[in-house]
Amino acid sequence: MPRVAEARDAAEPSSAEQRARFVRMLDAAAQLGTEKELERVQMHEVAKLAGVAIGTLYRYFPSKIHLFVAVMVDQIDQMSDSFGHRPHPANTPQEEIFDTLLRATRALMRRPVLATAMIQATSTARVTAIPDVAKVDRQFRDVLFAAGGLEQVTENDSVLVRVLVSAWFGIIQSCLNGRISVPDAESDLRVACELLLAGLSNAQVSARS
Repeated sequence: MPRVAEARDAAEPSSAEQRARFVRMLDAAAQLGTEKELERVQMHEVAKLAGVAIGTLYRYFPSKIHLFVAVMVDQIDQMSDSFGHRPHPANTPQEEIFDTLLRATRALMRRPVLATAMIQATSTARVTAIPDVAKVDRQFRDVLFAAGGLEQVTENDSVLVRVLVSAWFGIIQSCLNGRISVPDAESDLRVACELLLAGLSNAQVSARS
C-alpha cells in the first residue's frame, strides 16, 4: 500500500513557471499511471519524466496518494472543460447527467490502468490526511449540476447526485475489476440515473418516453 505522508493539500503553484512544473508532474504521473499499476509507479520516475528534482515533487505531493488524487482532480477539470461545450437542449436534465457520466465512463475505460490508480488513490485517501480528496467529490458533483442545468441546487438535489456518484464509482470499479462488462456498466448507469434522478428539482419527462 502506498504510504500517506503528512496531512495537507498538494502545494499550489504561485507563478507561471511553477504552474508549468505542476502540470508536467501531473502529466508524468498520468502517463506512468497509464502504463503500470499504482503500486509500481515510483516517485523518482515521475520526477525524472517531469524534469523536476525529487524534492520538488515531494514539496507539491507528500506521497503518491496525494499525487494521484491531484491527477484525479485534474482529470475532472479537463472533463468539465470538454463536457461543458456540448449542450443538448432537447434532452431532459436527467438525460444530460446520464450523457455526462457515460462520456466520463468511456474516457476512464480508455485508460483502465490509470482509472484504477486514480480510484484506488481517492478511495483510500482520508480527507483528514489528504484534504484535496474533497475536491474530487465537490468538483465532480459540480460538473453534474452544470450538466443537468441545476442553477439552484436544493439539498435533495445534492443528496441525489451524491448517491448517484457513489453508485457510478461502484459501477466503474466493477467494470475495471472485470465483474461486469462495459455494456452492462452503461446499462446499469442508465438504470441508476433513471431511478435516482427522477426526484431532481428540475426533473422533466423525456419527449422520447
